[in-house]
Amino acid sequence: MKNKNTLASNSMAHFLSQTSLIEYSTTESSKKVFQNIDEFKISKLPNKIQWFNVYGLDHKDEFKKVIHQNNLDDFLMNLIIENEHRNKIIELDNSIFLTFKTLHYVNNNFYFEQMMFIVSPTFVWSIQEKSGDYFQHIRERIAENKGIIRKKKADYLLYRIIEAIVDNYYDAYEKLLEKSTEIKDLSKVKPSPEFAIVIENNKQNLFILKKAISSLREAISKIENLDIEDFETSYFSELKEQANFMIDDIDFDLQQFESSINLIFNIQNHRLNEVMKTLTIISVIFIPLTFLAGIYGMNFKNMPELETQYGYFVVLGVMIFIVLIGFYYFKKSKWFD
Repeated sequence: MKNKNTLASNSMAHFLSQTSLIEYSTTESSKKVFQNIDEFKISKLPNKIQWFNVYGLDHKDEFKKVIHQNNLDDFLMNLIIENEHRNKIIELDNSIFLTFKTLHYVNNNFYFEQMMFIVSPTFVWSIQEKSGDYFQHIRERIAENKGIIRKKKADYLLYRIIEAIVDNYYDAYEKLLEKSTEIKDLSKVKPSPEFAIVIENNKQNLFILKKAISSLREAISKIENLDIEDFETSYFSELKEQANFMIDDIDFDLQQFESSINLIFNIQNHRLNEVMKTLTIISVIFIPLTFLAGIYGMNFKNMPELETQYGYFVVLGVMIFIVLIGFYYFKKSKWFD
């Protein structure tokens, strides 16, 4: 029993250490670290916006207590327990549940991070799979009262958070492009099977990125279509456009890589054709010469030409004539161009 209580106490302490609150209004802002889970109180004051943030998805008991003590929809518990979500939006009685997969590109590989949000017009509760994020600039804008963020409600805060997620997709995209810049300049590479594999790997990474951003775009479209009192959805049209622009850029890069693959095959086919043309020219020239040499190399007794005084020179002349005729034909046919 003592061990069970100790584990529960440690779990609670870990949850509190991973939880923070930013409260702000048009006139002030504050940041708070919780000492007790009972302090996790969601306010519904229209002039005060709260941003709760939790790192880690394994605080199930603590999430349950927060949901119950703040009279949030019980269905949230089922949604939060499920750690593997596709990008989706669920409208509940007094809040919205959103979940996104954020994308990171590290060491030439993609990995995903799950993020979940519970949102109402007066608060945003963000739950992130890993510690650390790319929302620090939003916190700074709130603390320093930059821009219009403190003049807006939680809908605008959610917009800025999702905007940061879209920007992170762009960062992953730019890192991927940095790795593929060299292979786009075909004048600096040697077409080979290895080069084709590199291009194919880059294409697969772009497909992964396109699938992820397309899913995010669909989720943003659902936010745009929400009809909730005191929740402005017009902000999210811009984010959908950003996602569309990114998908267009990815499609363009995919076409470039496809063209590169086609160019490689064309170069290889051209080289093969050049080799085959050279071999054909040599074969056409030497086949008749070999034929003549084969005939006069036979040791039959009754071969009149063998007794001719100038037969050797006549045969050589015929061979030279055949070679010249062949070269004339090839040149006229532009085989040497």
